[in-house]
Amino acid sequence: MLSDRRQRVLSALIEEYVARALPVGSRTLVERYKLGVSPATVRNELSVLEDAGYIVQPHTSAGRIPTDVGYRAFVDELLESGLATDELPYSDTVEELKRNASELDDLIERTSVALTRLTDCLSIVLAPSVLALHIRQISLISLSVHRALVVLVTEDGQVLNRSVEFSEEVSSDDLAAVQNLLNDVFAGRSLTEVRDRIDLEAAEALGDPLVRLVLEEVMYCLQESDTGRAHRIGVSTLLRQPEFSHAQALLPIMQILEDDAVLLHVFDDATAGIGPIVRIGHENNDEALSGVSVVATQYGRGEAAGVVAVIGPTRMDYSKVIKAVRLAQSALQDS
Repeated sequence: MLSDRRQRVLSALIEEYVARALPVGSRTLVERYKLGVSPATVRNELSVLEDAGYIVQPHTSAGRIPTDVGYRAFVDELLESGLATDELPYSDTVEELKRNASELDDLIERTSVALTRLTDCLSIVLAPSVLALHIRQISLISLSVHRALVVLVTEDGQVLNRSVEFSEEVSSDDLAAVQNLLNDVFAGRSLTEVRDRIDLEAAEALGDPLVRLVLEEVMYCLQESDTGRAHRIGVSTLLRQPEFSHAQALLPIMQILEDDAVLLHVFDDATAGIGPIVRIGHENNDEALSGVSVVATQYGRGEAAGVVAVIGPTRMDYSKVIKAVRLAQSALQDS
C-alpha cells in the first residue's frame, strides 16, 4: 500500500508519461505538478518507487517510466476514489448514438467509431449471440418464383437476412404460409428454446420440403451472423501510437483479434461483473497481449449479453478510457 505522497508522485509521473510518451525526470515533476514537496523529496520518492517495482529507469541517464505494477496501483486508486466513474463531459454522445442509429448493428458500429474517437485506441464491440436472442419476426420476401429473401428481426433490433433458391416455382401464397408457420414456431423464442419446445403439430409441418428448406436457411442465417459478432475499429489509430510505430509490433495482437473464438475467450471475465475490468500488460492471459491494456465490460443481460472493450498501449489514459467504455455500455445497454 502506497502512502498518499508516493501515490501522488506516481500519479503525476504516469500522467506525464501518458501525455508525452517520454521518460519522466524529477525536475519535470517538480516544475509541472504541484506536489507540495521539495525536489530532493521527489527524487527520494522516485527511488523508493523504483525499488518497489512501480517504475523503472530504461536508461541510466533517462527519467523513469511506469511498470505494469505502477499502472495497476494507479488504476486501483482511480477506481477506489471514484474518479473513473465521474460523468464524461460529452455524455450527450449516448443520446446522439441512440438517436442516429437505425438498428442495433448500426448502433454497435457507431459506438465502436465513437469509442475510438474518444480514446485514440482500438475499440471492439461484440454483439450478443443471436442464438440466445429472442426472434421478433421472420419475413419471406418473394424476389421471383425461384428465389426469396429471408429476413429475421431479433427483439433487440438486429436485422439478419439471407437469400434462398428454389428448384421449383414457389408462389407468394406458399411463401406466406411458410412465413406464418415459422413465426408461430419462432416468435418470442430463441433458437435454443425452439429446439426444446417444438410441439407435435409444428414438428409435422416442418417435415414439408419447402418449410424444411426455408428453415435450414433460417438456421444458416443465425449461425453465420453469430460468427461475425465482433466490430473492430481503430487499427490505424493504434499504428499512430509510438509503441506501435512499426506495424510488426501490432501483428501478434491482430492475429488474436482476427479470430472471433479467441476474441471471445479474451473477454471471458468481462461478463463476470457489472463494472469494467482492466487488465494491464502481463496481466493478460495471452502473451501476445502483454504489451497492451484491455478495458472491457458487459452490456445487456444473461445469455443475450455483449461486450464493449478498448485495447491500447499500457500508456493509455485510463481515466478517460474507463469512462468512455462506461459511456458505450450505457448506449448499448437497453437497445
